[in-house]
Amino acid sequence: MLPSKRSQVPGFEVMSILGRIDALRASGRDVISLTAGEPGSGAPIAVNQAAAAIHASNTVLNYTAAMGIMPLRQAIAAHYERWYGVRVPAERIAVTTGSSGAFMLSFLAAFDPGDRVALARPGYPAYRNILSALGVEVVDLDCGPEERFQPTVAQLQAELDAGRGLAGLILASPANPTGTMIAREQLSEISQWCGENGVQLISDEIYHGISYGAENVSASEMGSAAVVISSFSKYWGMPGWRLGWTVLPEHLVDPVSRLAGNVALCPPHATQLAAVEAFSPESLEFAESQVSGYAAARELVLAAIPALGWGEVAPADGAFYVYAHLDDQLSRYNDSAQYCQALLQDAGVAIVPGTDFDPVAGGEWVRLSLAPGKDAVAEGLSRILRFQRGQRS
Repeated sequence: MLPSKRSQVPGFEVMSILGRIDALRASGRDVISLTAGEPGSGAPIAVNQAAAAIHASNTVLNYTAAMGIMPLRQAIAAHYERWYGVRVPAERIAVTTGSSGAFMLSFLAAFDPGDRVALARPGYPAYRNILSALGVEVVDLDCGPEERFQPTVAQLQAELDAGRGLAGLILASPANPTGTMIAREQLSEISQWCGENGVQLISDEIYHGISYGAENVSASEMGSAAVVISSFSKYWGMPGWRLGWTVLPEHLVDPVSRLAGNVALCPPHATQLAAVEAFSPESLEFAESQVSGYAAARELVLAAIPALGWGEVAPADGAFYVYAHLDDQLSRYNDSAQYCQALLQDAGVAIVPGTDFDPVAGGEWVRLSLAPGKDAVAEGLSRILRFQRGQRS
């Protein structure tokens, strides 16, 4: 008896590191975790209050429609009109179990085994791993500093010119791990190219709202052909609530609805009811107030780069990560994985090796999360500097 071939995908290293952090803390170690994209603020007060009221009133929580409750879908539709000036019918919005559920459903609905789907490298590893598990061929687009870590039309066209067709493109702005964002003109160009060449664009916009001067541009502003995915996990600080959504082109609405009803039946009922309050003025004000904290933590890291001896840093336009080249540290360690392992063990600071995001060049890069906030980042940086001077915390 053997496991399926599709199950033989790499694990998500961030989750493995979180397990090691739990073990160290259980043994009494003080660990600063600058790993996952988990905002330290938690959910907006109005959302927490709504959830408390739901449970206090003994509300009966059952299955909902596979695509989610209509009040939440309507609230999301109003959000698109308010933020982007785009009118999206609530019927084209599917509420999902986190953005992860949206990725799974949209990939299942849009692609067949053997299809070729392009994505930027470095990039979020779950794109690659889910697609691979579904039998889809992943096409790496080597997106380094010259491309600002984002795919270009020239790279996409080169695939077609070489006789290698593409069924889809996964785009992320702000991107994980780099934080880079695509400007309106470039997104328009990519969207138009995808439409002209029959390539399904899937736009990951889960970090929208978290940016540092750059404009958040949605693929929904370019028309109704793209799949747009977002989440309550980042801007609203609700990762553990496991709720996301996808805005679907018309031809994928029914397929996603049928798949959703079979894969997960529905998203969590109580979470959906409470999440309607995420779009209240007070909740949006709370979420926006957290961005300044990420910005302050970002400035701390960028200012510390010379002292750390790290090299090139990806332009962190948005999200809450800094992706940096280890540079000087590579003379002491074989790769970023070994560096991160030593840092966690000796200094009690957890960051993520770039190998999780880039199987080719990631051994020279690390990702540091700003999500825990300025104080945690400041303490983490202090420990890293002592560690690199040969001192143990």
